[in-house]
Amino acid sequence: MEKVKVLFVCMGNICRSPLAHGLFESKVRERGLEGWIVVDSAGTHAYHVGEAPDPRSQEVARRHGIDLSGQRARQALREDFERYDYILAMDRDNYFNLKQIQTEGSRARLELFLSFAPELRLSEVPDPYYGGDEGFDRVYDMVDAAADGLLDAIVAKRC
Repeated sequence: MEKVKVLFVCMGNICRSPLAHGLFESKVRERGLEGWIVVDSAGTHAYHVGEAPDPRSQEVARRHGIDLSGQRARQALREDFERYDYILAMDRDNYFNLKQIQTEGSRARLELFLSFAPELRLSEVPDPYYGGDEGFDRVYDMVDAAADGLLDAIVAKRC
């Protein structure tokens, strides 16, 4: 069976997308699916390329048993649309930035990540960068709900 490749994208790849990356990877491992689901993250801007995730993202993840320290920010590339099956934007701005580099007929399915958590009745994961720690906790909860929905959708499609 061909591997399913998932890419989470926010603006700088230091807050939301690394948190989604780590949390989703954790859920994949919990279900014993790491052999066929590959996870990565990127940013639409190059502000933080090569940097580790924001310490506040790392802290909220650590409190939930997830280690983000090995991740490094990178910028999303046009080629990602041929490498990945799912490219999940955290908000509309990043969705539209990704649309600008998406190739016609590309392999990837580009969506807003929260479309996998309709019960939240939200479409965007807010950027917690300029807020306090509670913003990172809220983002974690949103990402957690959407990660479950995404994983269920992938499993349902492949089984």
